[in-house]
Amino acid sequence: MNHIKTYAYDHSPLQFDFKQTIERFFVEEIPLYSFTGNGNFLILKIKKTDMSTWKLITVLAKATGLQERDIGYAGLKDKSATTIQYISLPKQAERELNKNLTTERVEILERTYNKAPIKIGHLKGNRFSIILHKVNEKDAKFFNTTAKKMQVDGIPNYYGYQRFGEDSLSYLQGKEIAHSGKKLKGSKEKLLVSAYQSYLFNKWLASRVKLSAVINKEKSDAAAKKLKYPLELVKVLAKQPQFFKLFLGDVIMPYPYGKPNYVKDMMQSAQAFKQAKISPTGLLCGATAMRAKSDAYHLEEPFDDTELSSLKGDRRFAWIWPKEVETDYEKETRKLTVAFYLPKGSYATTFLEEIGKFSLKT
Repeated sequence: MNHIKTYAYDHSPLQFDFKQTIERFFVEEIPLYSFTGNGNFLILKIKKTDMSTWKLITVLAKATGLQERDIGYAGLKDKSATTIQYISLPKQAERELNKNLTTERVEILERTYNKAPIKIGHLKGNRFSIILHKVNEKDAKFFNTTAKKMQVDGIPNYYGYQRFGEDSLSYLQGKEIAHSGKKLKGSKEKLLVSAYQSYLFNKWLASRVKLSAVINKEKSDAAAKKLKYPLELVKVLAKQPQFFKLFLGDVIMPYPYGKPNYVKDMMQSAQAFKQAKISPTGLLCGATAMRAKSDAYHLEEPFDDTELSSLKGDRRFAWIWPKEVETDYEKETRKLTVAFYLPKGSYATTFLEEIGKFSLKT
């Protein structure tokens, strides 16, 4: 699947060399809340290199004699990176851990205690620092300006290529499993089905970015012709101040978290969206997922699979705002270091691709 992404920004592509390695890709989890400092769970702040979260959990289970399911984590972190993440273990495993954890690739930076274990999704977001090579000075300046602009205007929240496996085709297996109607066996099958969910979300998001671009770029009558929409609707959409156009019945959520609701007044929602107070969401289809209504429902329906009922389903922000963006350029080595924060579940590579306008998958 060479899915050429639909980008929201229309600047010309930038050149840089990206590789996800332990020397060039750093990520640190930002916990959702501070830990209590006492309780029955040991909280470890762990720095790991060249090791996936799954592997880390296996290593910790071996060292402590715990079952893997007794080890809590907030998010999955890539193997080819230097990552800092939080892990929880039952307190009684601490002695075994001290005795048996010997690998060089795992360093415990801090320990504390908490009353509850860490659960998946228990994080605010991630802070990234990424070193890009072969960047000329003009591009480095442009990169910085563009990244800072995205801090204000936001970016589409696509799933990154990492979600779709080595061959980018894992979603096809997921679709097959979802359509078999069987109960999911183990985390591998769950991962494949959720890759299919993510694939549908990305397709929906690309379609919405595309139609928003038409409305932003073209005169209303030309846009109406191109999209086969009534002219009156296009005029109303064109008045919205933000790039990504909202429709009646879109599911919106307070940003960065809150309860979902529907767009009832397009202009009112558009104003709140422009100020990053709310963001539209896309469907991760499943048994209990909330569906869009009205006009937005018709835009969502082609990317909804009602046969996918083995997962609950959810909504995912369609639009996010990177924060704390900083860049640092070294002229001699042509290296650009870019640091930024993204909310949980968002991909650093998606942000870089929106700036560079090319796929980072090698």
